[in-house]
Amino acid sequence: MINDRHTLPRTLAAALRNQLPHFVKVGEDDPCTTIASYNVHKCVGTDGRFDPSRTAAVVAELDADIVALQEADERLGERVGLLDLEALAKSTDLVPLHMPQGTRSHGWHGNLLLARAGVVQEVKTIHLPGLEPRGALIADLEIKGVHLRIIAAHFGLFRHSRKRQANAVLEAAQGVIRPTVILGDLNEWRVNTRSSLLSLLPHFGPLNAVLPSFPSRFPLLALDRILARPQTMISSIEVHRSPLARVASDHLPIKARLKLAGAAAEGVRDAA
Repeated sequence: MINDRHTLPRTLAAALRNQLPHFVKVGEDDPCTTIASYNVHKCVGTDGRFDPSRTAAVVAELDADIVALQEADERLGERVGLLDLEALAKSTDLVPLHMPQGTRSHGWHGNLLLARAGVVQEVKTIHLPGLEPRGALIADLEIKGVHLRIIAAHFGLFRHSRKRQANAVLEAAQGVIRPTVILGDLNEWRVNTRSSLLSLLPHFGPLNAVLPSFPSRFPLLALDRILARPQTMISSIEVHRSPLARVASDHLPIKARLKLAGAAAEGVRDAA
């Protein structure tokens, strides 16, 4: 179900009728790679308990080849990383694509990119403009024979900031001839003309695949997104609604199945 008339009253009414979608089929079959995004809420669950092992268990449930995490570090001070990355690698084969040097952080402004297949070519960090300190990770890698760019971001709480951040991410993707995926907690649930993400169209999509992921116990808002260029690279998008995920964070994870075959040629045309 793709809803391009997404308003809060409509969403609330649908939630009360238990009719909110958690899966949408976007393209053709034969996907070969799964990519996921998860705001782990600093490993604090809806029960108020700090439990990194529970967070790691949800990541393992996703069974994804690439995972973008948000809020993987403490917010203040030394911004210490919160997960046991060695244990996570043993249970999932997922390893970080970028580790900050000289710090105890896992990620960049809380963003952490993990992958269990592929060859990393380059990882860059960018600051995102706005009233809050925000950033994005940009990873170029080769996976299953396809050169891919991944942009993992956590947008701000203020709409004006999100508009500027969307423009910054779009600028980072311009001129890139490889297929590109933008994912993360983009903090925007609107898909109409008031959406702060409209500058990403027509380059990235599907922008109107509204799958509520927040709050995890009673999801109403589609804050977490996975967008691709070319859009046909995405076969399906799904919110992961396991019992463990409902309690491990205030966000539910979201994942997409990607078709890499043929995406490179289309990516060249779209970037031209």
